[in-house]
Amino acid sequence: MGSVLQWMYPFRKGRLMMKQKKIAVYKNVFPADSATLSSDVADFVKDSMIRLGVQRKLSAKAVLLSEETAAQFLSHAPEGSSLRVLVRRHFTDTSVFLSMPGNEYDPFIAEDDSEDYYRALLYRSFGENYKYENRSHTNQVKIQAGQSEQSMLYYTILGLVLGVLFGCFAKFLLPASVSGAIGTYALDPIKTIFLNALKIIIAPVVFFSIATSLSQYNNIRELGRLGLKTIGMYLLTTVFAVALGFLMFSIFHPGQFGFALTGEAQVAEVSVEAGMGTSVLDTIVNIVPSNFLKPFVESETLQLIFLAVVCGFAVGKIGEYSAAVRKAFDALNSLFLTITSIFTKLIPLAVFASVSLLIVNMSSDSLLSVMGHMGVLILTLTAMIGVYGLLVLGIGRLNPITFFRNCRESMLTSFTLCSSSAAMPTNMKTCTEKLGISPKVSNFTIPLGATINMDGTCIYLVVTCLFLARAYGVEVPVSSIFSLAVTIILLSLGVPGIPGIGLVCLATALVEINVPVESIGLVIAIESIVDMFITMSNTTGDIAATLIVAKSEHLLNEDVYNR
Repeated sequence: MGSVLQWMYPFRKGRLMMKQKKIAVYKNVFPADSATLSSDVADFVKDSMIRLGVQRKLSAKAVLLSEETAAQFLSHAPEGSSLRVLVRRHFTDTSVFLSMPGNEYDPFIAEDDSEDYYRALLYRSFGENYKYENRSHTNQVKIQAGQSEQSMLYYTILGLVLGVLFGCFAKFLLPASVSGAIGTYALDPIKTIFLNALKIIIAPVVFFSIATSLSQYNNIRELGRLGLKTIGMYLLTTVFAVALGFLMFSIFHPGQFGFALTGEAQVAEVSVEAGMGTSVLDTIVNIVPSNFLKPFVESETLQLIFLAVVCGFAVGKIGEYSAAVRKAFDALNSLFLTITSIFTKLIPLAVFASVSLLIVNMSSDSLLSVMGHMGVLILTLTAMIGVYGLLVLGIGRLNPITFFRNCRESMLTSFTLCSSSAAMPTNMKTCTEKLGISPKVSNFTIPLGATINMDGTCIYLVVTCLFLARAYGVEVPVSSIFSLAVTIILLSLGVPGIPGIGLVCLATALVEINVPVESIGLVIAIESIVDMFITMSNTTGDIAATLIVAKSEHLLNEDVYNR
């Protein structure tokens, strides 16, 4: 990243440069002796974002991170230094660059006090959107704040619409031989390339994401009772989400058994293979691999997660090598997440190809099965929001109607942005201003929830895995259900919330129940639509858990809550 920042100098206060038609840059210099440095930086970034046309809800996270980074830069800078800030828009992406001379530090590891821990937690929650390095005794940070997530949603929906139109055109207006050739030589290769790309990154993304996450949380016990209560609430809602997913699928059973296959022989063949399941005890025993490389080669999900957990906890116990190993894990995690981001740029194209193939190759009954699956997903996610209300009533002893009324802005923001990280500033504001929760609680629990609490994602994985197993005629034995549940819970704790990561998690979970990864092609088309409900469920769960923890710690102003 250092090379990117080299061109930032010299800065001229308030100068706007137009390098290309859709590229604009604002930059400024702030003296370290300013008594209001952090707030001045935040105001400048906010104003620049407005001038660049970035939506306020999307720019809020960049403003928050810039303010916290400025304060941390100042604490490590020598006297007489200056903080340089640049805000740049490049097409649909907007980034903030901060640079200041100073000693190297690790922003993702807490140093002294609880405030420092909350700040480190906030940085980690933004994942690849927050990058730090020290080059030539200068601290440098890049904050990705632009509209790429929103743009990806628009492109995906466009791909969905075009796929429906083209599929109908090919099915009803073109000769069968022509539409078949288009599917065989154009659409199917596009879908296959995308699914193969997902397979490449399954093992490294799962391993390095979880290992890196755990290696950075090695001092979480220092938070004491608040940390234990928060993690306990998040685990409770995650278990409820997984159980609700299994329950709702067992009630509705969307789709006909084996509808995605063309022949009875194929259905029988897959069912026999999946029926060769092992006992629950064997599943537990097989979590521990016989060698280190086998889980990577064979994509054994539970074994990968076991290795990641062991390595993550072990990093903090190897003395002088801990920092080096942690940095290597972080670098490799960044590498494979970047590769994932590159691959997920193909999602709109993959959606177009998948939807077109669905319409051309499938009967109307099969299409109705996919739509039925989407309906069950949305219904289950809505029911999970109702579960949050019951938890607020049963454990928190608070009025759930008041809770939902006060949370409506956060829920709408999450639904619109499809990003837990992007909605985090709004969620934190809701907690303090609308619900009366002390910042001491919300400043910790909301960023942590954006990292490890993925109830909506768990529901998506459970219902979709079972649906695809049913579509491909795979009987899922009890032992496989147990493995699937454990895998989904552990994935939700460690895998980061970046665009497209849900498909990687889905591919990972499908391995546990012997369903071919290629089956994802059936549901790619609806993923962008369902993702809005998933994100809303995720963030509502974060706020509900925060409220319950605050009430138990007597850090809730009930007058504000009931206002």
